[in-house]
Amino acid sequence: MSEERLRPGEFAQLMLNALRAAEGRRRRRKRDTTPDAIGLSIKHALLHQAAVEDPPPDAFEAWLLGKALAAEASGPVRALCTEILDEYRFACRDPAFARWLRAGAVSADAEAAEEEGARWRAANRLGITPPLDLN
Repeated sequence: MSEERLRPGEFAQLMLNALRAAEGRRRRRKRDTTPDAIGLSIKHALLHQAAVEDPPPDAFEAWLLGKALAAEASGPVRALCTEILDEYRFACRDPAFARWLRAGAVSADAEAAEEEGARWRAANRLGITPPLDLN
């Protein structure tokens, strides 16, 4: 177990940072990534709610179950709640994973996504559309 157990709210905020890498990978895929985007959007919303509400560690599973049961489309939400719970349990048991999350979930994919976002923001300020990087 890690030196200090992660609270669900802290874990959720750290995972939101890590999702930037997944978004960077999704954008570079050469196929329709709409299903990926939908899943990431649901996961982002759940993590954001967990970060804001910060349920107690021993009630996190019940909190996630409540979100799944309350969802209109409970199947995809339940799947992502299960994934989040597994990741939370792993972060609580693996000090290396918890340290990686706390260090900012450093990833080349996240850095590439941030660079791409910076290019688009700069181009928009100048009123131009940057060329697409198809590599």
